[in-house]
Amino acid sequence: MDARTPPPGRRRAGDLLLWAVVAAPVAYAGLTPPWPRHALPLLAASLALLGLAVALGRRWPLAALLAVVLGSLVDGNFVFAIPVFSYLAGRRSAGAGRVAAGFGAVAVAGTALNLGLLGTNPATWFLLASVLLFAGVFPWLLGRLRRQQRALAEAGERHAEAEERERRAAVERVRLRERARIAQDMHDSLGHDLSLIALRAAALELAADLPPAHRVAAGELRASVATATERLHDVIGVLREERAGSLRPPGESVAELVDGARDAGLAVELRADPDGDLPPLVAHAVHRVVREALTNAARYAPGAPVTVTVDRTGGEVAVSVVNGRAPAGPLPGPASHGSGLLALRERVRLAGGVLDAGPRNAGFAVTARLPLAATPVPVADDASPVPPGGMGAPHEGDPDDVGPGGAPDHRAGEAARRLREARRRARRSLLVAFGAPAGLALVLALVYYPLATAGAVLDRSGFERLRLGEERDALGLPRRQADPPAGAAPAGCEFYTDGNFPFAEPAWRLCFTDGRLVSKERIAQ
Repeated sequence: MDARTPPPGRRRAGDLLLWAVVAAPVAYAGLTPPWPRHALPLLAASLALLGLAVALGRRWPLAALLAVVLGSLVDGNFVFAIPVFSYLAGRRSAGAGRVAAGFGAVAVAGTALNLGLLGTNPATWFLLASVLLFAGVFPWLLGRLRRQQRALAEAGERHAEAEERERRAAVERVRLRERARIAQDMHDSLGHDLSLIALRAAALELAADLPPAHRVAAGELRASVATATERLHDVIGVLREERAGSLRPPGESVAELVDGARDAGLAVELRADPDGDLPPLVAHAVHRVVREALTNAARYAPGAPVTVTVDRTGGEVAVSVVNGRAPAGPLPGPASHGSGLLALRERVRLAGGVLDAGPRNAGFAVTARLPLAATPVPVADDASPVPPGGMGAPHEGDPDDVGPGGAPDHRAGEAARRLREARRRARRSLLVAFGAPAGLALVLALVYYPLATAGAVLDRSGFERLRLGEERDALGLPRRQADPPAGAAPAGCEFYTDGNFPFAEPAWRLCFTDGRLVSKERIAQ
């Protein structure tokens, strides 16, 4: 479960609280007298619809919002729930297209219904459109903004983690480069000196005038120098090896490694175990191949049978780890990018061997061949050792912040790109959240204004030409009157607008008696 996802009990409690909040206005209106016919069934249906909207809200937020909008056609108190579900739709919806299309469909259908079928006056239509804008669109945009802010915060956290990984990777690369330089210096200086000592001891051993006892001592010296040279090669190999001390427990054999994997639940079979007879550098390389292959088999082919074979033939040792088809597919996790396979191949190469890996019989096989007389392959001074990794998948013991060749992991750049994208989306959402309602309000006003002023405008000059006592039919008044102000519509009076923008409010009041103009006045606005 995501750390940011509340537990199921908390989610249910939150949904119950949400239902109680949005149902309160509907329940109060339904339980307050007077009660119309079928009041209780209608109240029960309304509360059930709100409950359905809450239940659908997490998975289908747009469906929940549309359910509440449809409920407002039956009960006007649903309008209190529209801002809540609009905000949640913006917060929970990954994309904006479907919700925006839903608002557009509601606007078009409402306009056609009110102005086309019901004949609603423009003022009422404008009021309903304003409710849709400020109770629906604006809260949805705020929810989108909040979602983008959360995405920005998460991207910032990922970016900080990637920067920390890159910082650790830089330190690790410096450390590994220094170890490689020390190994190269030891190989060039001590190896050369020991070779000269062995050469001189051999020359002394072959001297004709040397007493037998001294000849035996010279031979022992030459053998000791040869042994010291081999040990130096092993030490150089360890120095060049990444995280050598942490990857293999001291003295652990391949058999013990396989036993540990079997105890962990892996169906693994070992067909040989010559680990104790191998030179240290070769034994460690064999152990590394088996460990990495078992780790990746457990991850990418859980439940599949695995066979580990270690075969010593002549002057080389062959190791193979073969797994069958995964019964249920790989375990969830980040996608493999192949860097671990490169690191494992480099590890075998440094021991003087070759590695091959690829599909086999619907499964996967990793095979390696290493010479028993392994000599570490020289590494250039400016080369960074390849970090460990299991065939493209980071796992325990791997520096997952370093890629092949010691290069920084690409995830740092990906995190930076996601952070820039999240910031861009957050700025765009902020602009839209505050700019879109203003723009839509202006559009509504531009649509409402022609509807409200069509055939209802009486300009100032026309008003001043009107004479008291004239018959109404002779005045040349506009064909349509403006809606009277609330509470100011005495009998016999008509109202006209002067075309004031954006609401075209009534500006003139003309009162008639017996068809003649008896008073005219300007309405204070």
